[in-house]
Amino acid sequence: MVQNPARRAALVNAAVEVLAREGARGLTFRAVDVEAGVPNGTASNYFVNRDDLLNQVGGQIHLRLGPDPAQLAVTMRAPRKRELVETLMHQLMARIERDPAGYLALQELRLEATRRPELRAALTGTLQANFDASVQFHVDSGLPGGAETVALLYLAMTGLVIEHLTLPEAMRPFAAKDLVPELVRRIVPEE
Repeated sequence: MVQNPARRAALVNAAVEVLAREGARGLTFRAVDVEAGVPNGTASNYFVNRDDLLNQVGGQIHLRLGPDPAQLAVTMRAPRKRELVETLMHQLMARIERDPAGYLALQELRLEATRRPELRAALTGTLQANFDASVQFHVDSGLPGGAETVALLYLAMTGLVIEHLTLPEAMRPFAAKDLVPELVRRIVPEE
């Protein structure tokens, strides 16, 4: 198996773009090669099979959508109040707006996981670890609320983001960014 980490990362990022644009059925090694601008057959040298590629995409999406540690450190200098949670949710929305393909690819992976037990197990593990890390961060940071608060924020933000990225006109007159403060106010307890 070829071991060029930069090439592998480029192929996985190309797969994210293809998955977001074409869906799971359009995610082929050939499509990834074209998107990455590499010779035909390159992706097949890096991934054992399509399932391997899908699993690698799942991990990469979370890296792409995760917060910048330096920016997060600056943000976390604020008092541990509801307003800080609102800021964190706005930053999450901003990251998703900068990389909508990453989030849309994640939704495609979720759908594909309903048909592929191995992908379901891998994606569940990744998402569970991500959720657990979010709860731990929230609690360790002294933010208001606990695990249930994080779960409710997660579910509410997921729905808001999906609508925002897929059919934003269906929520008129409400804009996603304008709903974040109210969502946080209703979910996050007072300090």
